Amino acid sequence: MTKYLIDRKRWNNMNIIEQMGNIYSEVGRSLNAKRAGKISERDQAIIRALDLFTATTEDLVRKKSVGLKEVLRARDQFLGVMYNDDASINDMDSIDRYFFQFANAARLNK
Repeated sequence: MTKYLIDRKRWNNMNIIEQMGNIYSEVGRSLNAKRAGKISERDQAIIRALDLFTATTEDLVRKKSVGLKEVLRARDQFLGVMYNDDASINDMDSIDRYFFQFANAARLNK
């Protein structure tokens, strides 16, 4: 599988709400695939989500943003749910709601 290519210039011009909203697209895909038992699709969406998380964290490090800690914590929580076979529906729904709020806010701010 080829690496998900991100236009870093365009990505870095987005605010954190837009970046997290875009990350939600892959988080949502991975959650849906996990719920459906589609492991390959889940893993591909996770890889794309991690690429977006990396682009965001690199941008936040460069900006010396205090938001870095929250993004790293969100990534860790997401991965914990994705790779924990005992993760409950509530755990998955909680991650989904957290990221959906960013996607919704990004849409409302356009």
